[in-house]
Amino acid sequence: MPDGARNRRIALAASTLASFLMPFMAGAVNVAIPAIGREFHADAVTLNWVVTAFLVVSAMLLLPFGRLADVVGRRRVFVAGLAVFSLTSALCGLAPSLPLLIAARAAQGAGGALVFATSLAILSSVFPPEERGRVLGINVAAVYLGLSAGPVLGGVLTQHGGWRAVFLATALLLVPALLLARYGLEGEWAEARGERFDFAGAVLCAAAIGPLTVGVSVIRSSAAGPWLAAAGVAAGVAFVVREARTPQPILDVGLLRRNRLFAMSSLAALIGYAATFTSGYLLSIYLQVVRGLDPQRAGALLLVAPAVQAALSPFAGRLSDRVDPRYVASAGMAVCVVGLAGLALVGAATDLALVVVAVGVLGVGFAFFSSPNTNAAIGSVDRRMYGVAAATIGTARVVGMTFSMAVLTLLLAMRLGDVPLPSADPGDLVGTMRAAYAAFAVLCLAGVGASLARGPSGNGAGRNG
Repeated sequence: MPDGARNRRIALAASTLASFLMPFMAGAVNVAIPAIGREFHADAVTLNWVVTAFLVVSAMLLLPFGRLADVVGRRRVFVAGLAVFSLTSALCGLAPSLPLLIAARAAQGAGGALVFATSLAILSSVFPPEERGRVLGINVAAVYLGLSAGPVLGGVLTQHGGWRAVFLATALLLVPALLLARYGLEGEWAEARGERFDFAGAVLCAAAIGPLTVGVSVIRSSAAGPWLAAAGVAAGVAFVVREARTPQPILDVGLLRRNRLFAMSSLAALIGYAATFTSGYLLSIYLQVVRGLDPQRAGALLLVAPAVQAALSPFAGRLSDRVDPRYVASAGMAVCVVGLAGLALVGAATDLALVVVAVGVLGVGFAFFSSPNTNAAIGSVDRRMYGVAAATIGTARVVGMTFSMAVLTLLLAMRLGDVPLPSADPGDLVGTMRAAYAAFAVLCLAGVGASLARGPSGNGAGRNG
């Protein structure tokens, strides 16, 4: 087999392994949250930070790491990310207290940012444009296979080995992906090598996203919340002004201004993930705390959406190679609205079969949104910008996830306060869940408009080199 074909296979294998294992852990952690709460006697608001700390740090660092990968080499950054993620997974599994677990999760977010900023960019660099939709579909399918296996195997691990087993197993399973990328993958793909890295811009980027997302999360529970949010907004304005004037920026503001397709695809990603991310987290709490299911049974029910997404994502990716991704992604987001609206009607005694149907509808919608949306965005930029483009989409995705958790944290603080999760009133939990799903359904409806507003993609995914 030619070296180029071999390298493509190794790149796809390494990226697919990483894309499977990271969401695997995320899905497993959702199931483990009640067990973590029982061990540390933690309330629902504090437990949210086990998820939120990872997301906030990832969002802060994705854009800087994407630009760094374009300058020093995408493979190098990808390998470093796998190493950091594996190490910090082990630290999470050994954490003796909840504050140290949250700190380890924050450090894990840095490893996640290194991987998220480079994985799709490497695939886009190695594979020709006419195969991009298919490959991105496979990559997205791996994400949803990980999300599918996470709740099921996470439930088994949590029930029989404790919540720590989730993190320790992930640390071990990442080692093959690390070895494959380090010793099997050839090339660095540093099209911006020799250009300057904007350290001041990197600091401003982190200073904008971190305080803003944390401030929104604690705006009700802490007097510092509004000040943090305001500081984040101010840093964000300074970041945009600096990047618009910097010859070699971390974020090409002009790209967003000139390239409507890329800008609106990024906005659609932010809205899509903001509207759907907390679904698994909320359902895990609902199934275990309100309906009394054990982690293993709850994990089995949480399998539905990611399994549907894994099954349909390759087809959706191939479809977006042939049909304008704008229409495929917009239709998928419209189906997500239906699924979220259905979940907003779920009560304490709703037939679980109906819950499964609503979750399945949400899975169908997101399968037809995610990979076509990414295909359209990556295909609209020049090759030398793949790292920044992938990091921008990744940042939009993670900021959306973080916003989703911030809204949920705010709702939980309003309804539950500091009541330990196992002791929370089921009626209050159901009310919080229904309010969250209703708000996210409205947000997702706005996302359909953003997706349609991106304009035509030209030849398939809007390819550009």
